[in-house]
Amino acid sequence: MGARVVFVVFDGVKMLDVTGPAEVFAEANLAGAGYSISYRSPSGAAAETSVGVRLPVDGPVAEAPDPDLVVVAGGDGLVDRGVPAELVAAIREIAPRAGRLVSICTGSFALAAAGVLSGRRVTTHWRHAARLARAHPDVQVLPDALFVQDGDIFTSAGVSAGIDLALALVEHDHGPDLARTVARGLVMFMQRPGGQSQFSAPLRMPRPSTPTLREVTDLVSAQPALDHSASAMASRAGVSARHLARLFASELDTTPAKYVEQVRLDHAKALLGAGHGVAETARSSGFGSSETMRRVFVARLGISPSQYRARFETTAS
Repeated sequence: MGARVVFVVFDGVKMLDVTGPAEVFAEANLAGAGYSISYRSPSGAAAETSVGVRLPVDGPVAEAPDPDLVVVAGGDGLVDRGVPAELVAAIREIAPRAGRLVSICTGSFALAAAGVLSGRRVTTHWRHAARLARAHPDVQVLPDALFVQDGDIFTSAGVSAGIDLALALVEHDHGPDLARTVARGLVMFMQRPGGQSQFSAPLRMPRPSTPTLREVTDLVSAQPALDHSASAMASRAGVSARHLARLFASELDTTPAKYVEQVRLDHAKALLGAGHGVAETARSSGFGSSETMRRVFVARLGISPSQYRARFETTAS
């Protein structure tokens, strides 16, 4: 039997938060992945979705066999009206039995209410990131990330980011070749050129296999404005700067400085594309000054940040 995937649904669940990732796993099954997909609600009753369609389920969450992957979908009510007590109880019951725990969009509010995100780095829809951080100060919210992995917990931004996350999980489970087959079948980007407010660099560059290097690159992507000098990254990783440089060279065929610059460039491109100002973008993406960012843009793209931003000011041709 393949990996067991359980989608946790509830009244008001956003339909695409469920069907988007589910389609990725179903498409992967056509290529031989072998995911076993089921849908569960706290009570075992069908769920009324955001589009008014009732979603039949396979029973209550508590009766699901131990899952390899639990996906908690989002819903506007989780933010506006709070997380229902029965949903909190269902997550607390199944979380210890899950190999990996995933939230899509505002599903992060349900995970946080259940207490499983304490001390974790997470993301959610950009519109609700500040609210999640205020409501759960023990959770580190990264509002710019497309999705975030912290150990065995994965959280994603808006609806389409949940689809991206599902594809990344398929790649993790079955390798890039099968993931590319899925992406082609669903006519989606293997590495989406954009995000809610930044481009997620690890989707574009090879993901390191060494845990130490993976932690370093994940932090660079999640918080590009931090001090990511070679010495700072090496210190956080608990290795020497020389050893860290060897890891970057052997796994990513680049240097730490070039990797950081690429992530910051991708971050800045997405912020400018979303309409942010040049000075604000330079600070948020870690360049420090507009002039430093301008030099990188001209050297790498052949245009200035202002020229790049102008491309997104109108949809008119």
